[in-house]
Amino acid sequence: MPRDTEPRGPDGSGTATPSTVLPQEASPDVEAPLRTQREAMKSLTVENLEECLLDKVDSRRQRVSQTVEEVQKAIYHLTTKISNQDIRFQAIPYSLTYNGNIKVLAPSQLLVTVPVRGLAGYREAREQRWRHYTLQGARLPCPLRNPEGLQQWLEVEQFPKSLWLWHEADVNIEGDLVPAKVLQVFRTLVEDAIDACHLSGKVSVLTNSTAVQVAMETSGGPVEIELAPAVEIPTAWSKKARWPRCLARWPSPERVKCIKSFGFTLLARSNYHWQLSFSQAERVLLEQLDEDGGCRRQCFRALRQMKEDVWCPGKRPVLTSHHLQTVLFWTCEKYPHSKDWQVFSKGFLRLARKLHRCVSQHFLKHFFVRSCNLLQPANAAELDAVAQKLAFFLKDPQISLP
Repeated sequence: MPRDTEPRGPDGSGTATPSTVLPQEASPDVEAPLRTQREAMKSLTVENLEECLLDKVDSRRQRVSQTVEEVQKAIYHLTTKISNQDIRFQAIPYSLTYNGNIKVLAPSQLLVTVPVRGLAGYREAREQRWRHYTLQGARLPCPLRNPEGLQQWLEVEQFPKSLWLWHEADVNIEGDLVPAKVLQVFRTLVEDAIDACHLSGKVSVLTNSTAVQVAMETSGGPVEIELAPAVEIPTAWSKKARWPRCLARWPSPERVKCIKSFGFTLLARSNYHWQLSFSQAERVLLEQLDEDGGCRRQCFRALRQMKEDVWCPGKRPVLTSHHLQTVLFWTCEKYPHSKDWQVFSKGFLRLARKLHRCVSQHFLKHFFVRSCNLLQPANAAELDAVAQKLAFFLKDPQISLP
């Protein structure tokens, strides 16, 4: 059925064509043609689902590419100015192709990692110790809580080669590199750079969180960008990431070795603890998804489109592309064979069912650090609303087409 003639519901979503109800005592002569008609309609529905979603995927890609292009130019100017003022922060070069420092969480929500300079030779901390300090340097009677999930402490002594500026009190307390202190320094640099680059009419710093976030006007509308100082550690794999699981059949052992060689990153996004990130490893997994000729990437893009259009729209969605990417990775591990990913409709609905299960249970394990529930900080009521929309869609996949 062509999309422009599809019946629409009160909320603007498509509605399925009402199915014919057969009489209780239908004659064989009538029943057979009706069964054939229903089978033909089912096939048409599947084709329509794929065609409609993938058309929208192309349109979304063009819009997001334009937004990223505009953001990238502004970030290049800002970080170049920042790096000139403080050598601890690197400039993000302008790229004509893919920029690995910019991650699109949603069409109007981006995460930009800003690499730091002067910390090399990372090694795991040798011993555990209690921390009793506040951000102001006062002494606490009880120790600070230990990091959980994707969090960890970071000591300057974990880097045999460290720039003397990282030992200064503006970022260091009792030998710890403290994210909140780093963010304090970085926020001031960002504010100064906005003025120096004459971007104050286009970019403004948001003040409602510990993280450094800016709002930017683009041709496609306003976007929010988090700028996170990042300690890149390409020489090691985090001990917290006990991956792959025993007997896991995806990815292959050779691919696992390759992925681990990219190491990990620590991001400054909160007060005391640094956050582990595996963006490089995740990017490699995504790039090499369909070397066997499957349709995993296509299914993922369609799932993301439905999430953004129907299940979880908005400027600050409770689910981001990273959540969907994690659902994809777990599903690929469970269904590792090429034959499992040859039919778009089956692959897409498999991902939608997995997403519904995770959202309903408010539980989604990080793919590399299984002790971390990515949905723990999410608003429960918002998750329940998404779960309800997913359940409605799964009852009749045609009914919720945007």
